[in-house]
Amino acid sequence: MRFFIFQSSETPPVPIDNAGFFDLTQQDMVSDLRRQTIVTLEAMGIRVEYSFHELGPSQHEIDLRYTDALTMADNVMTFRQVVKQVANELGVYATFMPKPIEGAFGSGMHTQVSLFEGDVNAFHDPGDEFGLSKVGKHFIAGLLRHAPEITAVTNQWVNSYKRLAINSEAPIVGYEAPTYVCWARNNRSALVRVPLAKKARQDSTRIEFRSPDPACNPYLAFSLMLAAGLKGVDEGYELAAEATNNIFEMTPEERAAEGIDSLPRSLSEAVDVMEDSELVAEALGEHVFEHFIRNKRSEWAEYRGQVTPWELDRYLGAL
Repeated sequence: MRFFIFQSSETPPVPIDNAGFFDLTQQDMVSDLRRQTIVTLEAMGIRVEYSFHELGPSQHEIDLRYTDALTMADNVMTFRQVVKQVANELGVYATFMPKPIEGAFGSGMHTQVSLFEGDVNAFHDPGDEFGLSKVGKHFIAGLLRHAPEITAVTNQWVNSYKRLAINSEAPIVGYEAPTYVCWARNNRSALVRVPLAKKARQDSTRIEFRSPDPACNPYLAFSLMLAAGLKGVDEGYELAAEATNNIFEMTPEERAAEGIDSLPRSLSEAVDVMEDSELVAEALGEHVFEHFIRNKRSEWAEYRGQVTPWELDRYLGAL
């Protein structure tokens, strides 16, 4: 899971380093923050697999070891609190805001999913060219078909769509946030990726859903991801062909010819799509479903009424 560390919570945010991907920073405090976070999490029984500097300035990633969905949702909530508390003790500020810096990489929460029947990985088939069973393919197909419907939950804030950065023609190129509904193995422009499974490790066959961001509600997000995938399994959805091209570099006409749709372009659009979804309504229940939509419409209305610094810079002196 990715997050940023700034000097304080004041705006505009001020990064404390300009290191890049996997760089070893010279800031003792940054190293202390990740180390203290990991030590605290491990002491609480939450296992950590990886920790490193990410692509953006003051952007970091700490990856948690897999567990069942409910426990992982608990761990995500605990993780966010631990990171913020450790940062506060060191006199800095940590944020899981998806896109806090204009022109920099946003923070995602790429979520890897496996499905087991007892001790057997239901996604694994050694005889398939991708190592994927029919169940795995149906699950991916379900996740892809219903991805636009669940986006309001996996990306639940106005700012979430600044990370996804979709407009009518193409995404803002270079920031790797998934915006188009397709799947692939080594293609990081795809919404769903199938990581290479480890040899002789059938339990390592999994899929990666790349659109969620670390500010989402993990309980709702994981519930809907599972509901979408399992719907594909129950209904036997057919999986489209793998996307082998860089989707970001394709024209709208080329994407249309390949049948590649896009995720909703804003929180408002995402809520509209979600409101028509029987799957989301059933998975969340009437109370949560209606309450969520009401809250998000209120947030969008408040956002639309704001006069932003961009507008003032662009129009005040010219109009």
